[in-house]
Amino acid sequence: MTFNQFLRIIRARWILALAVLTFSVIATLVISLILPKTYTASATVMADVRPDPVSALGGGGMMMASGYLATQVDIIKSPSVAQRVVRTLKLTDNPVMRQRWEKETDSKGDYTAWLATVIGRGLEVKPSRESNVIEIIYEGAEPGFSAALANSFAKAYIDSTVQIRVDPARQYAEFFEERARLAREKLEKAQSRLASAQREKGIVATEERLDVETARLTDLAAQVTGLRALKAETGTRSSQANSNPDQMQDVLNNTVISTMKSDLVRQEGRLQELSERYGDAHPTVQEARASINTLRSRLRAETARVTGSTRINSSMASSREAQAVAAFDDQRQRVLKLKDARYELQVLEREVESAQRIYDSIQARLSQTSLESNASQSGIYLLSTATEPTTATSPRVVLNVLVAVVLGTLLALMTAMTVELFDRRVRGALDIAQALELTVVGVLPSPSSQAKNKMALSLNRKPPGAAQPPSLSNSNIEPAQG
Repeated sequence: MTFNQFLRIIRARWILALAVLTFSVIATLVISLILPKTYTASATVMADVRPDPVSALGGGGMMMASGYLATQVDIIKSPSVAQRVVRTLKLTDNPVMRQRWEKETDSKGDYTAWLATVIGRGLEVKPSRESNVIEIIYEGAEPGFSAALANSFAKAYIDSTVQIRVDPARQYAEFFEERARLAREKLEKAQSRLASAQREKGIVATEERLDVETARLTDLAAQVTGLRALKAETGTRSSQANSNPDQMQDVLNNTVISTMKSDLVRQEGRLQELSERYGDAHPTVQEARASINTLRSRLRAETARVTGSTRINSSMASSREAQAVAAFDDQRQRVLKLKDARYELQVLEREVESAQRIYDSIQARLSQTSLESNASQSGIYLLSTATEPTTATSPRVVLNVLVAVVLGTLLALMTAMTVELFDRRVRGALDIAQALELTVVGVLPSPSSQAKNKMALSLNRKPPGAAQPPSLSNSNIEPAQG
């Protein structure tokens, strides 16, 4: 179909097209005027994603997640928020709504949930694309009711976010309180076992008895070593006293023995001199010999006394060594027992320390969750409240009429073309050529045309593939008479 044919069809069916267009516009106008008016009120809230100073879960410098606003929108549209709005506005006391519920549901189901579903139909939530501001829009038949519902949804949303944070914190607080009680009992039992073990072993935390006993054991070991050295020395001196007492250092260093030896040497020299002078039978020689014997006896007695003290010292050294070794063995057994007891106490002390750390950790979490359970801030702030609208937002009469004009025009054209499809008529030379598959020679003007006394010959556009007759030209066409 060519544009010329289209225009001819529209020109022929213009009454029908105009009727369709007029009907569409009038119907749209009437419906727009009949439809009840609706009013739109909006409130805006801001979701603050900065770290919460109370909550331990907030991360510093956290960026808003891509799904955060979508989650907040779902929360606002959730049935729990709508039911909170119903309870806040006391819509359950409305007799009209109750009659409607009884009529639609036959008094079946939850009345509050049904009311929440009904009022949720007029709610629209629009999150901002470049910020964390959320617009809560409500559309209703009454301007004041729409503003009240928009503000109620905003308040219910804020309260719900607080509850979402507080309820889990309260549950965790109860859980940590129970765990803290069990940890405290475990700590008290561990401390009791440690105290009983300390009393039984005689060791307390402030008394480092093991270190004292270990130091004493070290001292005894040094004493044993010294006494063994002394015993070896005195034993050597005792053996020398038995074999060659005159060569002992104690004997040689003794002044009495030295004096006696000097007197003996002098007396022996005098005896030899007297013997040479008087002979052995002289009384003076006999007296000198007796004096020498007496001096020798005293020298042997003094030497025996000195060597006897050496033997006594050796015996005493052996006895002291035996006592020191026995004391050392006893002290070593005591230290070993103390070490075993100390190991047991260390196990109990570590158990007490572990229980203390667990209790402190649980107590810290309990304090944190207690603070969170008492928090009244949610991070959602009301930026602007909804005000009562003065003009209705729908129906938009002018916009609806303009849309009806556009759509009605399209409908009118489609109607005209559809009618023409079922009632096909010849409206031009091209229609004849297409219908009869013949070439059009000429076209006569209409009798009512102003050019009825003029020759109006022309060739119409031929279908694709039609050949031009060689004898056809404008010069050999007879002018048609009007």
